[in-house]
Amino acid sequence: MVKKIANLKQMLEVAAEDFAGRTAIVCGERRVCYAELDKAANKVANALLDMGVRKGDRVATLMANSPEFVNIYFGTVKAGAIPVPLDVRYKVNELGFVTGSCKPKILVAESDLLEPVVPFLSRFESIQHVIDLDARHEGKFPSYGEIMANSSEEEVNVGLKPDDIGVISYTSGPTNHPRGTMLTHRSLVFEAIVSGDGFQQTEEDRMMMFALPMYHMFGLASVMLGSIQKGSTVVIVPGTGRSISSFLETIEREKGTMYLGVPYIYALAINVAEREGLRYDTSSVRLWGSGGATLTLEIIEKFKQYYGADVLDVWGLTESVSHITHHPMGDSRKPGSSGRALPGWEIRAADDKGGILPPKQAGEIVVRGPIMEGYYNNPQDTAREIKNEWLQTGDLGYVDEDDYLYLTGMKKDMIILKGQNIWPGDIEEVLCSYYKVARAAVVGIPDKLRGEIVGAVVQLKSGFDATEQEIRNFCQSRMADYKLPKRVFFTKSLPKTTAKQISKKKPADYLPDMPS
Repeated sequence: MVKKIANLKQMLEVAAEDFAGRTAIVCGERRVCYAELDKAANKVANALLDMGVRKGDRVATLMANSPEFVNIYFGTVKAGAIPVPLDVRYKVNELGFVTGSCKPKILVAESDLLEPVVPFLSRFESIQHVIDLDARHEGKFPSYGEIMANSSEEEVNVGLKPDDIGVISYTSGPTNHPRGTMLTHRSLVFEAIVSGDGFQQTEEDRMMMFALPMYHMFGLASVMLGSIQKGSTVVIVPGTGRSISSFLETIEREKGTMYLGVPYIYALAINVAEREGLRYDTSSVRLWGSGGATLTLEIIEKFKQYYGADVLDVWGLTESVSHITHHPMGDSRKPGSSGRALPGWEIRAADDKGGILPPKQAGEIVVRGPIMEGYYNNPQDTAREIKNEWLQTGDLGYVDEDDYLYLTGMKKDMIILKGQNIWPGDIEEVLCSYYKVARAAVVGIPDKLRGEIVGAVVQLKSGFDATEQEIRNFCQSRMADYKLPKRVFFTKSLPKTTAKQISKKKPADYLPDMPS
């Protein structure tokens, strides 16, 4: 009998009942079974309740992929609180904005990531308790180990409803600051089910997790939640700086059967094969998937040439929970397409007035289904992005007569680096705060391996000189490393617009002497 799952708490409890002794998570030498995972989540939930957390409170985490991330995520939702997984690359000013926006009561952080934040904690006024994951700040904050040792394994019941918020995920946006995307338990459970069903995932699968963080929705919903719902094993390749070779070696050792990643990882795998040959056996993998950016035909063909496998292209966005298209399993793929909508989703192209266009006619891609509730404390952006139940994605393209999606470009200025969306406005704001800079335009520069890299075109104030390294040094302490301009170009003038944001295409638009 199929059990109906109404919320994330119930999802884990059903998995712990149905797959109790099966391995839920592998991380290095560690093995965690489903029953242990559920008990750990109960301990986290009881600890949070003892610390004064109540239903609807926010609990922020600053953590890389690990079994503890999963424990804390499920423990937070069991307590009725809302997880807010933060990007581990955020700098203090970025953390300050996000925590000021969502006002978390608790911050759980890895010791190394907590270190630079400690001197500034007084700025984060809402945070009442800090939990030190690795116990390296002894005497300052309670450690995760202490809390778990003193907490109860008893189930908690706070009366969760399907429409309660199950996560606030902060993403870059055109407004120069991250926006907190609110996703309900209903939407997250739905994504986990249709994702697992679409991939024909079972308890026998071993889902590899590499270079796809759980603080992003692709990693959280499609990989982690989708696997938990099916009773699969999630194999985490630990460490944020691990090499592609260590990933391939882990596939061979752990006999991984599925992997979802971004085009950059497939490009790296091809580079390794071209440089070193095929050193590892990856034949156990039955499904390779890619999202976050366009998967080029060259990558598809070369990956098949070296690894003997097709890569399944998927598409989606945080506001739609995660991926909402792929090519149906077993069907022949349509070249250039990102696949068809998953069950429960509608995808169409719309004209500038919001009118739905007929097949093969290009416009902005809009989607309808279990989309986000909105942006946290941001009704203006919510109203702008959701119109008559249709989410405006900002991607341009069309849908053919068989409902396959084809992407042709982006309506909004955005850079995609290794599958990571970067909005230029964030970086331009920092650049223009430097006392020597009059105006700045941030652009994407095509890069064969990474998709795009960040370039900055800078107009200095009269009488000032600066170097590329000087500008980069100023930015380095004020933004996450992935946003840092890789190249800085100087020009005598940048066109001014009424919106104060310059229309951005590529550096050659501003510097005619540069090659395109």
